[in-house]
Amino acid sequence: MARYIGPVCKLCRREGEKLFLKGERCFSAKCAIDKRAYAPGEHGHAKQTRTGRMSDYSKQLRAKQKARRIYGVLERQFRRYFGIAVRTRGLTGLTLLQILETRLDNVIFRMGLADSRAQARQLVTHGHFLVNGRRTDIPSMLVKVDDQIEIREGSRDNAFVKELFEKAEDRPCALWLDRNLKNFSGRMLRQPERGEIDGNLTEQLIVEYYSR
Repeated sequence: MARYIGPVCKLCRREGEKLFLKGERCFSAKCAIDKRAYAPGEHGHAKQTRTGRMSDYSKQLRAKQKARRIYGVLERQFRRYFGIAVRTRGLTGLTLLQILETRLDNVIFRMGLADSRAQARQLVTHGHFLVNGRRTDIPSMLVKVDDQIEIREGSRDNAFVKELFEKAEDRPCALWLDRNLKNFSGRMLRQPERGEIDGNLTEQLIVEYYSR
């Protein structure tokens, strides 16, 4: 189960915008992109001051990399998701985003049960969640409509999990999901619509990148 383990603040700086990969820290004064709003590396400042026009390929690559980094997916898996989207009836770009949104770690994050997708991924890999009554530790599992997600009984007294659920009261829950904080559970109501997915993602450029 491969994942990126390097400094995530560099990813935001490379894309030139906040990707909110560290949860609450991204809203604080400690956010790296607020301190160093230029690309990482020895020549980061020089790259930031260049005014040359981006090529079409560069725009496509940056759109793809941004989506990968937001959802915490490596290239091989992202390409596999694109293959599934191509074979599915409908708009390829929208289908790809819906696949990414319905990953278990993202669903938990969208329910407001974790500060970030990385934290949601950690909770899943530690076996704190049940899907339809069965324990799972696979963050990439794709959740389906009407699937029931809940904290397993043995984790409900965990101090860290309790604190997360207390914080969840102040976090919004996506409209395509339902949650019941009293029962430590939630459910997927329907597939997310395009307007309910990150508006900074440009799925058409991703489709163009893989269609070259």
